[in-house]
Amino acid sequence: MNMKKVAMITGASKGLGKALTLFFAKEGYNLAICARNEQGIQEVKEEAEQFGADVLAVSADMSKSKDVERFVALSEEYFGKIDVLINNASILGPSPMPYLLDYPEQDFEEVLRVNTIGPFLVTRRVLPIMLQKQQGSIINITSEAGATGYAGWGAYGISKFALEGLTETWADEVSESGVRVNMVDPGEMDTEMHELAVPDCDYELAKPEDITAVFGYLASDASKHITGKRFEAQEFQLEGSEN
Repeated sequence: MNMKKVAMITGASKGLGKALTLFFAKEGYNLAICARNEQGIQEVKEEAEQFGADVLAVSADMSKSKDVERFVALSEEYFGKIDVLINNASILGPSPMPYLLDYPEQDFEEVLRVNTIGPFLVTRRVLPIMLQKQQGSIINITSEAGATGYAGWGAYGISKFALEGLTETWADEVSESGVRVNMVDPGEMDTEMHELAVPDCDYELAKPEDITAVFGYLASDASKHITGKRFEAQEFQLEGSEN
């Protein structure tokens, strides 16, 4: 029987999602990963398999209920469990980002659908699997723009504000179950999304693969009594390097 833990990561074809997939593969996890980009997700699967991970890779859009059901059902059938869920799939919206007064209604709806409703749908589907085993770690990816309102960050920032509320509400609702729900702000990173958000960036950025320590901690038994908390990945990484 394969006793490896299983991590489910959405939006895993690039950026932070890809970095986390490879990190958990190196840490000895099996993986269920998805992204809308079929070619991209298959390439990440092949990379992760080089570290000995058994990887289920599915092309799916986590803002769509049918895709969520298909992805989670396939993962549950394949692995029989999900120990860690990282709700990473996210979109920025229009670039350059317009002020709210000029924000197109369809774009506003799409950003909230992907960034907030998506994690709600995935968590709602995965949670019963974790509750049955009375253990599990759910990690939502937030942003500085989800804690402070910034002009020009529009629907993206608002979607992350909602995700933080969603995280705290889930955490409170399952607080006695053995399942914990936390959130991580990765900070500014050298990713395609950041380039779209801040095209004239003239300062050094963290690499996604260099800020993974907090995710390993939140996935491990060392954090099994921590829930409803917000972590800043780059500060956590720095503190760890100083100890």
